[in-house]
Amino acid sequence: MISRKTREELKVMVGLGSVLARVMDELETMIAPGVLTQDLDARALRLMQLAGVRSAFKGYRGYPANICVSLNEEVVHGIPGRRPLRPGDIASIDVGIEGHGYFVDMAKTFAVGTPDDGRLRLLEVTRGCLERAVAAVGPGKKLSCIAEAVQGHAEANGFSVVRDFVGHGIGKALHEEPQIPNFLTQEPGPVLGEGMVLAVEPMINAGAPEVVVLSDGWTAVTKDGRASAHFEHTIAVTAHGARVLTR
Repeated sequence: MISRKTREELKVMVGLGSVLARVMDELETMIAPGVLTQDLDARALRLMQLAGVRSAFKGYRGYPANICVSLNEEVVHGIPGRRPLRPGDIASIDVGIEGHGYFVDMAKTFAVGTPDDGRLRLLEVTRGCLERAVAAVGPGKKLSCIAEAVQGHAEANGFSVVRDFVGHGIGKALHEEPQIPNFLTQEPGPVLGEGMVLAVEPMINAGAPEVVVLSDGWTAVTKDGRASAHFEHTIAVTAHGARVLTR
């Protein structure tokens, strides 16, 4: 069952999206060589506490941290720790929050110092995949329009789309129906309707699409060791198209 949010519910999620965007903006100011990934986690927690919201990730299926920080070949679900950011890294930060019984989710990948041209191009294209996905959202459109937009842009630029992780509906739970692949399948998926809220999150690899999960049970890395980037927004379907709640 795909839920449709009421105007009152969307108002709550709009407010939460604004909070989450500000948290991400604050974390972006910290991105620099030498910063520990656990420092980003600690800062995120403090910002959430000040805003009166909580981490959507801490304790979720046993996840041990408040945010995910994934570096370079790490695709998603990297656990913050004593690992420092280094010049030339790319750092994906994934943050979800809950407040008033509702959830929002977003991710961005940042350059640390000046990565090589290949990594910078990967960031540019993955960001473009998300923007094209946003443009593909609207009432009456098929869910597969999102996949077509993401996969088409990624592969046209020589990159690959991760198959093991997909986007999702979001609202009263962190993960709701529908699942939102970033790649075309045989199923076109449901027709989007006003009131649906989607967490759309392209994960794009510089090399092959395959990933493996490390022994910590969480951190997913590219199988070939090449870099990966991740961008995500929470998006509401409105009568006029997409409304990005986490802009």
